[in-house]
Amino acid sequence: MTKLSRIGLVLVVAYSQTLLAEEIQPIQPLSTQTEIEQQFSDDILQHKKAQQWVHEVANNIAAIRYVDKLAELYHAIGFVPLWQDTFTASEFEEQLRIIALSGVSADFSNRYKLLKRYKQSNDWRQYDLLASDTLFAYMSYVEGMPAYGRGWLFGAGVDARLPAPSDAYNARLLSAIEQEQLRYFVSAMKPMGDSYSQLIHAIEKQEQATQQSWPGFYQQGIIRLGTRLQNPEGLITILESQGDLRDFEAEQIRAAGVKTYNIDLANAIKSFQQRHGLKADGVIGPQTRYWLAISPRSRVRVLALNAERTRLWSEPQSSVLIVNIPNYEMSLWLDNKHVLDSKVIVGRKTRRTPLMTSNMSSVVFNPYWNVPMSIMRKDILPKAQRDRGYLHRNGFAVIRSWTSSEQIPIHTIDWRIVNAKSFPYRLRQKPGRKNALGRFKFNMPNDNAIYLHDTPAKSLFAKDERAFSSGCVRVEYAEDLAMILLNHSGVPEQRVNQLKARTKTKTVGLQGNVKVHVIYQTAWVDNQGLVNYRNDVYDYDKFVVMSQNQELFTSLYNE
Repeated sequence: MTKLSRIGLVLVVAYSQTLLAEEIQPIQPLSTQTEIEQQFSDDILQHKKAQQWVHEVANNIAAIRYVDKLAELYHAIGFVPLWQDTFTASEFEEQLRIIALSGVSADFSNRYKLLKRYKQSNDWRQYDLLASDTLFAYMSYVEGMPAYGRGWLFGAGVDARLPAPSDAYNARLLSAIEQEQLRYFVSAMKPMGDSYSQLIHAIEKQEQATQQSWPGFYQQGIIRLGTRLQNPEGLITILESQGDLRDFEAEQIRAAGVKTYNIDLANAIKSFQQRHGLKADGVIGPQTRYWLAISPRSRVRVLALNAERTRLWSEPQSSVLIVNIPNYEMSLWLDNKHVLDSKVIVGRKTRRTPLMTSNMSSVVFNPYWNVPMSIMRKDILPKAQRDRGYLHRNGFAVIRSWTSSEQIPIHTIDWRIVNAKSFPYRLRQKPGRKNALGRFKFNMPNDNAIYLHDTPAKSLFAKDERAFSSGCVRVEYAEDLAMILLNHSGVPEQRVNQLKARTKTKTVGLQGNVKVHVIYQTAWVDNQGLVNYRNDVYDYDKFVVMSQNQELFTSLYNE
């Protein structure tokens, strides 16, 4: 038994004796009880000495938070340094650096800065103690990610004071130390999968660009082929640093003394536009100019933030459907094979599509649409009041409640006095070509009543930015998605075609376990190894805007 485990056992025994002393007589011999009490007293004394040692070594380090845990840890390992292995320390520092760069936690940024300072000044005792204390904070961060990550990484930031990690996680740490596997324990705290490592590599490339003066490109107006460039070198440098112009191509353009916007630059801009979710027409307009003005240092923050976000959905799944909100697209993998991509329409900024994880449960053919209360009040009822024929033309029925199918004749309602907020009935839209859900609905259990569905408004898929819905996700290729999911679930193509040909509503359950992730990534690396960026449609990245002091920190502690 380890020293740390023995302390916990003795504390439990002593506490139990105190509670039951008046009711239960001790069954052990007096000498044994005396030995336990003496051991308890000795362990308490040792723990106090360990706490005193922590305070002495800390020497008023403000960042130290977990004094009791530190005392137990160092007492258990005999007060030897924990971070003597430089590989382990470097691995831990690198993970902290990414959190610091992401801007989600001022506490982790400060801890990383202090650790680098202690290392540079050879204050190894303080470095070791702070690194261990930071490890406890980091363990708490990793452990709390499933429950709190959707707040921490999407605008709220990480809590300034995280609770101590669980006893089970502490036991795993102690076991790793005893088996001399701390390095593997620390390495395992990174997100799994390729997405994280690819974003880290992208950060390293952007950091190389931060070492040079950033030229910027601010020429106004629409720039097309033949337009004279006010700062051709600036445009060439940006495209070269971002990988849209290869080094030798950039040098050839420079050597030619190009002063106008030519075909070589236009092709590079097309690549740049495609990676940023813009129309790849080679014309530099306001949106392309906006992205050209983003500095490498700002891109580092976005890449680091999105690297941290992969913690929420990095576990590999053999069959998974992923909707990336800022990209307005969904992708489907079945049995580890990529089978479908489709444009999607997501919730507008005032009615955001929530981030979530679920399982695809069923496909509904020719669905009814039970109009959500908020949409009924804000959208449908005002139209019905202005246009008495609106509900009938669009196939809406007024029903008494969701638990009653009794219909209220539309003509019996006095629409002149209807108050949308107190309207006592519910609206349901029958299946048909005008139904808002289209011909297919894809159910996935969740607390937000969110689902994927078809739509009759196909023209909206032609737009570059597609945040138009009231929260649910509209799928351009909904018919293909239905066929693929049902075939994978064992429903023959002939049966699917039969159901499609009917007008009757039919729900078909899915047998295959297809995980659904609705995610929010504003930066990622695609299958071609290209770094993609997207607009922050819901402003979830905004808290990464740093103060001047934080900007200075970013530049000072990049390695």
